[in-house]
Amino acid sequence: GGSCPRAGARAASAAPRGGPGRGPGAMEASGGPRVLVVGAGLAALGAAQRLRAAGRLRLLEAGARVGGRVCSGLAEMGAHWIHGPSEGNAVFRLASRYGLLGPGAADEEKQRVEAGGHPLLPSVTYGSSGRVLSPEAVSGARALFSDLLESTRLFVGAEAPPAPSVGQYVRAEIARLAATWPGDEESRRLRLAVLSACLKLECCISGTHSMDLVALAPFGEYTALPGLDCTFPGSLPDRMLAGLPEGTVLLNKAVRTVRWQGAFREDGRAQREFPVRVECEDGDSFLADHVIVTVPLGFLKERHQDFFQPPLPERKAEAIRCLGFGTNNKIFLEFEQPFWDPDYQLLEVVWEDESPLEEPSTDLEANWFKKLIGFVVIQPPEQYGHVLCGFIAGKEAEYMETLSDAEVLSTLTRVLRTLTGNPQLPAPKNMLRTRWHSAPYTRGSYSYVAVGSSGEDIDVLAQPLPEDGADPRVSALSERLAVGSSGCGVEAIRALSTPIPSPLLQRAGHT
Repeated sequence: GGSCPRAGARAASAAPRGGPGRGPGAMEASGGPRVLVVGAGLAALGAAQRLRAAGRLRLLEAGARVGGRVCSGLAEMGAHWIHGPSEGNAVFRLASRYGLLGPGAADEEKQRVEAGGHPLLPSVTYGSSGRVLSPEAVSGARALFSDLLESTRLFVGAEAPPAPSVGQYVRAEIARLAATWPGDEESRRLRLAVLSACLKLECCISGTHSMDLVALAPFGEYTALPGLDCTFPGSLPDRMLAGLPEGTVLLNKAVRTVRWQGAFREDGRAQREFPVRVECEDGDSFLADHVIVTVPLGFLKERHQDFFQPPLPERKAEAIRCLGFGTNNKIFLEFEQPFWDPDYQLLEVVWEDESPLEEPSTDLEANWFKKLIGFVVIQPPEQYGHVLCGFIAGKEAEYMETLSDAEVLSTLTRVLRTLTGNPQLPAPKNMLRTRWHSAPYTRGSYSYVAVGSSGEDIDVLAQPLPEDGADPRVSALSERLAVGSSGCGVEAIRALSTPIPSPLLQRAGHT
């Protein structure tokens, strides 16, 4: 995980589950195979739920808390919404089972709404000229962009799509259509500016710096489940943790190397051989029959050469290199009093001088803040105060992490004064932000199918080692990669487990 408020409190509350019996001998409490899970995010906790009665189980978590990129404290620093909260969504079902959903979130009527994977929030759009933009002009441009995205489904599986990337295809279509638009130059420029903002929003949704990096042919394979998006319950990981036996999870136990092709013995137990040894950065080591690796793709991109010994087969290493992994960050701003209308829950931002038909600026120092898509109003204010949450993706999000709190606060105060046309707008009284790219065991937010990769790379990464599958020793459940792919990683877990229903070993949509 990344920087997260109250990490110490969470570590303390979870410590009994990571306290007694640190060594391998603690895994001898029950019969069956010995299974290690690397990580303690939702994928790891879901696997642990499935396997808790299957043998000797241990989760090794590098950080001081469980949950991975679900990181709650003063605010939710990670997953914000459950997209498509309906019975087809495993995370929604699990949150519902634990009674964690907000008022009305489980209403059947809301579960039938076709939201298209986007939260439907009452919104206002501010332009960089300091005015509120025409709702009709904004909604017309957004409807056009939505139609263009929907048309990408025509190219699913196409051998020769019209462009390599989603961004190139969309921009070419905008250029073609723009030549036929009626109206004056000002309305044309505004429509282009809103379309440019739409591309930034899609970068946040896809977890990428630019839609030019996202492959066109596989893009339409993603299916948005029905349901009116609801807030992600940050207490879900702790509830899942509470269902595991004491001592199952070891916190602050970073893994250095997974040696997956050996015959290892414990001292004093020469009669038993184990094919896998997991070595930790603090010098501890654990022997196991099977290991489930749930670390983020960003971590694997940096560390897979040394993390696995022997190194991964070339086709797995190539899948790691080719798949995309990007950064999304949040910036929370707390105000003494709201400057926004209480009817609005989303403040959108459009820079009126931008166009998808022009090359974006590469000067991060001067323009990083222009990648902000806007601000969600955190609800309810009676509980959280008057708080806005800004969203920013890509290299701009990574650059923001290098700035001081004072620099970020000063810049965003200036931006909000520009957008509202009010040079006297009071500065926020507090700021909190995420730094997911800087987090050493995460190195970003989530994955996407990049140009040069395909859905097959996801399946390759999910398949267990050794690749013949006869005796699966290492399985991958890396965030979106195995959870909900063609099921190879899931099948490896099923081969180890008793038939306990697992609500998480399916595609879990959350951002």
